[in-house]
Amino acid sequence: MHRWSKLFVPTLREAPADAEVASHKFLLRAGYVRQLGAGIYSYLFLGQRSINKIIGIVREEMDKIGQEFLLPGIMPSEVWEQSGRWSTMGQNMFRLQDRKGAWLCLGMTHEEVMTDIARKELRSYKQLPQIWYQIQTKFRDEPRPKSGLLRVRQFIMKDAYSFDIDQAGLDKSYDLHDKVYRSIFTRAGLSFVAVEADSGAMGGSQSQEFMVYTDAGEDLIVSCASCGYAANIEKATSKLAAIEDLAPTGDGMPELVHTPGKAAIADVAEFFQILPAQDIKTVAYMVEVRDGKKSTWKPVVAFLRGDHFVNETKLLTLAGGAELRPMQADELETYFHAPAGYLGPIGLTVAKKLDFHAENGDGVTVVVDHGLENRQNLVAGANKLDYHFRNVTPGRDFTWTVAADIRDVTEGEACPQCGSPLKVAKAVEIGHIFKLGYKYTESMGARVLDPNGKEVTPIMGSYGIGIERILTSSIEQTNDANGFCLPPAIAPFEVVVTVTNIADQNLLAAGTQLAESLEAAGFDVLLDDRDERAGVKFKDADLIGIPFRVNVGKKVTEGKVELVSRATSSSQDIVIEEVVSQLKQLVGR
Repeated sequence: MHRWSKLFVPTLREAPADAEVASHKFLLRAGYVRQLGAGIYSYLFLGQRSINKIIGIVREEMDKIGQEFLLPGIMPSEVWEQSGRWSTMGQNMFRLQDRKGAWLCLGMTHEEVMTDIARKELRSYKQLPQIWYQIQTKFRDEPRPKSGLLRVRQFIMKDAYSFDIDQAGLDKSYDLHDKVYRSIFTRAGLSFVAVEADSGAMGGSQSQEFMVYTDAGEDLIVSCASCGYAANIEKATSKLAAIEDLAPTGDGMPELVHTPGKAAIADVAEFFQILPAQDIKTVAYMVEVRDGKKSTWKPVVAFLRGDHFVNETKLLTLAGGAELRPMQADELETYFHAPAGYLGPIGLTVAKKLDFHAENGDGVTVVVDHGLENRQNLVAGANKLDYHFRNVTPGRDFTWTVAADIRDVTEGEACPQCGSPLKVAKAVEIGHIFKLGYKYTESMGARVLDPNGKEVTPIMGSYGIGIERILTSSIEQTNDANGFCLPPAIAPFEVVVTVTNIADQNLLAAGTQLAESLEAAGFDVLLDDRDERAGVKFKDADLIGIPFRVNVGKKVTEGKVELVSRATSSSQDIVIEEVVSQLKQLVGR
């Protein structure tokens, strides 16, 4: 049993001015964390207790399917060079040199290290499948640390890796993790949704994110309440409603129109008295293509409806590059011979295939969004200052390298599965599972013998959970004006016994005895024996997230105490002898 009077719980009445989201404010106010630097936090007593409980849940569930390892947090560059990610990780990776000049990095993920173990130790299909996991500190040179523990430079992750002999084995390992993740998040008391996701720098054929809806989130989730479809906006699709095309003018061929000062889509639409959806938007980028240590920038141009927006993750995934950036003025002149605002598809020299490593001459990789297919008589920039074309028909007047879905889905568009209106909402990612395929085992030379004695490459999966994100997401879901309420499974204490007046020895003795009884029954108990006013104690208890409070006050003379449920803000007087059984019922024991 812990006594509050002996603990370090530095609560604050007001959150620091730079704390923006609810979880950041309350983690600071409740004394869970303190900031050391940008994106770098110390976990104090209450915070560490919650983190340990979350880790305990994760470990219990992961032990059902895997084996726990502990890998180095610092790694030599060689394994990352072998996988090809030493260059592709860019500035997100913390890099350093030792005294001999050798390059190392701080681990942001451990695919390479696990694959190195596998290639040295696994020899036969008889040793597969393997699921190895760890709970380890990770490091990321986050360019914009903010939102407390949601965007940091040092964090705790549970990362797991599976090795199987074939795709069927990987499917099974993936499904095992899906089931375990759902159990973990359910035990942690979170309301979550699993969504289709982009694999990003991890690579692989399939991935799924586990998300918690909150306005503090930086991800956008597209979902359908009717059929259950859900996907990250980087992966989401929709059915577009038909748009009426414009009637042709003149001979129906592209007609050059003087549009002085009309560079923005809205201005162009007003000038031609058309809908933005009847205009072609041009978005010009340069994509970074890395080949070993060599890095080059190649042009890629996206064309889509004027009312749509490019999803850069979709475009970057399609291009297979490392990074996108907008074209600069000199690059626009090189490829379009025109300024921004008047760019269009007619006249471009188009690359015949989507291959940035091939010799395409001066060809520009052109990607047309599916929303422009089968359209006609559209308006587009003429690649000439103050001029646009009308009567532009895709396929007749210009060609492209590839057609693909490269746009953001918007609220209200039709679900791709059932046609119902889609919802778009913010969310926080708490877990992510990937089917990596052969990306790492192939590049790093991992081989085993199959049942026929033939040497084959094992297939991999990768599976991550953000430990702190479980805590922050719970706070985001349960906070109110007075604080927050963590689920009993991850709260630093399940119940606080509050002695309203410690000067009254009868109350103190009754409170102490009750706390000891609860502890003997298996509860994590905090005894608030501070010499403070009852109101101060009640406010602090509400602030720090403990789900149940037992107030020991004057009714002790009647053999009763007050049991308060933080989640429902409800209270009831019960006899002291029934406190243990009542709390067991409330927490499901």
